[in-house]
Amino acid sequence: MATLPVLPLTDAVLLPGMVVPVTLDPTTQAAVDAARATGDKKLLAVPRIDGEYGSVGVIATIEKVGRLPDGEPAAVVRGLSRARIGSGVPGPGAALWVEATELDEPAPAGRARDLAREYRALMTSVLQQRGAWQVIDAMERMTDLSELADAAGYAPWLTLAQKTELLAAADVTARLELLVGWVREHLAEQEVTEQINSDVREGLEKTQREFLLRQQLAAIRKELGEDSPDGSADYRARVEAATLPEKVREAALREVGKLERASDASPEAGWIRTWLDTVLEMPWTTRTEDNTDLAAARAVLDADHAGLADVKDRILEYLAVRNRRAERNLGVVGGRGSGAVLALAGPPGVGKTSLGESVARSLGRNFVRVSLGGVRDEAEIRGHRRTYVGALPGRIVRALREAGSMNPVVLLDEVDKLAVGYSGDPAAALLEVLDPAQNHTFRDHYLEVDLDLSDVLFLATANVVETIPGPLLDRMELVTLDGYTEDEKVAIARDHLLPRQLQRAGLTAEEVTVADDALTLIAGEYTREAGVRQLERALAKILRKVAVALADDPTPVRVDADNLARYLGRPRFTPESAERTAVPGVATGLAVTGAGGDVLFIEATSMEGEPGLTLTGQLGDVMKESAHIALSYLRSNGRRLGIDPNALAGRRIHLHVPAGAVPKDGPSAGITMVTALASLVTGRPVRPEFGMTGEVTLSGRVLPIGGVKQKLLAAHRAGLTEVIIPARNEPDLDDLPAEVREALTVHTLADVADVLALALRPADADTRTDPALTAA
Repeated sequence: MATLPVLPLTDAVLLPGMVVPVTLDPTTQAAVDAARATGDKKLLAVPRIDGEYGSVGVIATIEKVGRLPDGEPAAVVRGLSRARIGSGVPGPGAALWVEATELDEPAPAGRARDLAREYRALMTSVLQQRGAWQVIDAMERMTDLSELADAAGYAPWLTLAQKTELLAAADVTARLELLVGWVREHLAEQEVTEQINSDVREGLEKTQREFLLRQQLAAIRKELGEDSPDGSADYRARVEAATLPEKVREAALREVGKLERASDASPEAGWIRTWLDTVLEMPWTTRTEDNTDLAAARAVLDADHAGLADVKDRILEYLAVRNRRAERNLGVVGGRGSGAVLALAGPPGVGKTSLGESVARSLGRNFVRVSLGGVRDEAEIRGHRRTYVGALPGRIVRALREAGSMNPVVLLDEVDKLAVGYSGDPAAALLEVLDPAQNHTFRDHYLEVDLDLSDVLFLATANVVETIPGPLLDRMELVTLDGYTEDEKVAIARDHLLPRQLQRAGLTAEEVTVADDALTLIAGEYTREAGVRQLERALAKILRKVAVALADDPTPVRVDADNLARYLGRPRFTPESAERTAVPGVATGLAVTGAGGDVLFIEATSMEGEPGLTLTGQLGDVMKESAHIALSYLRSNGRRLGIDPNALAGRRIHLHVPAGAVPKDGPSAGITMVTALASLVTGRPVRPEFGMTGEVTLSGRVLPIGGVKQKLLAAHRAGLTEVIIPARNEPDLDDLPAEVREALTVHTLADVADVLALALRPADADTRTDPALTAA
């Protein structure tokens, strides 16, 4: 046992056989001075971790005292042997003196040499990676296993805690076991680190290689005179040279500043470039000059479309107002231009979509079509936020960019087919776009700058107005396209459809002619529709068959009413009102569907059974209520009308509306149901030339309904000659084409009694009455 001063080591661990420098501070200086005063220069080097001394230290001797290259005082000490720290004892100077018991080194066990051999191999691998060949040679010369194990204290990759654990292990076998495990872990970490470094190095080399090649490519382009600078400096020059509104220019310059500060490899730089490209491609100050010749504009509209007087008049009104505003320098009033928002509503095939292009040509404006059918995402209209990957501006902004001007004609096709999705309501997003009071400051989510849409002429098309949300419909001026008369269809087929189909079939007018009587027959008996789409398909079918015939016989072909069945087969639609209403209990009504007006037959019959009313034909709630109202009216007012109320009360009444597979709803079949029931009870058939429409009340009033023009056009197509409508719908007759007004006798009535007196055949007329019906 020896009494030695303690040398505390805070950032190192001294093992036997190691020689290390120790910087001198007041604590370590006191220990060195005390050791030098004893003469043998011995002291006890003890690691102090987190302020606590270990239980085992190393007896060391001072080799030299001096200064390090940086001028700091230090002492070089050599470790001799392990010693266990005992109790503290008093001693000279300021040093801490303790009693130290030197630990005996046990002889190596049998496994020690195997462990030493494995440790040498592992350490050789580690040192070879570092290129420490001299250390490898020194390690190979070590024959003492204890010296080999303690030499690990020099390893920089061992932590202080690991070195302290190594110091506390007195058995060389235990020390070698610890070292073998630690070296293996270190080698595994080195392998992973080396792989990561290799991948990073390869990526850097690839990036540097691409950068070098791009620089060379830029230099080559510059030498060839094909220099196209790409970068923040180029964008700044482009923004400064572009003609942009002041606020847009400020926003663009802010983004250019961000681009200059961002790294070229960062994703944000790519987003900023895309945004700047979009802004620079927008026609902020480009406007086309409108056509000021109203006569020329009308000529263009008439040449492209037959009929449609309402739409043509509205476009000419718009053009006339715009011309007058331009003459008086009132192009912009209150920050708003002279744009307009029109909604073209009507059945399919009447030319709503093609009308947009015709309007643009008549005005001398650019035309762009935006299809809204099936759109479910609000961002499709207002754009995506720039925070999203792959963000794009909305369809309105893209339409302006495609049109190349700020005052185009934008056709919003199928606005009634918008749907609410999980990403919002696109119809609600259109409210700002189509509101003339606020679309001069429309803000797209992607651009985030004000966009003036007040000079745009918006044309929205729809088949069914009822499916358009009320606030959106309120922002548009509704123009209804109710369909064509047969004369108009023949003119359209002759002047537009037939030449187009001849070109598509590869035929000429000399090779095939279609007579007007054949066109009339096709429009009346083959394609009973509001528009002309089926008519065009029928012409295409005829021309295909003619092309086959000309392949065998090149003789020119003439298609007329006599040989039309050879190409289209027998007619599909023939007048059937007289046949259907030949028996009591059947009345002819008029209805409006998504495809235009149509004729609706309502049948009633009675039978023995439980009294009541049976309704069939897929009727909606409103139509069912109309049937009950009709029955209640006849039961309560039957005697005044000459009808026995008991005939209705004691039997089962069945009301059916073909076609049974088609859903039907609405109140406008009310008077038709009353007429059918009255015909059933009185045994007086309904006059076959009559069609009727109108809502009925319990007091017998005939209330106004919608779609009068479409219903009267359908009656004309079906061959009816007399029509009953509510008296309050008489103003709607002003919209009816003249040829239809001349062909139809329209009765405007306000009381159901007048309807029955007019629609039912006289009681003494010859009727083919079903005995089951007369029994009622």
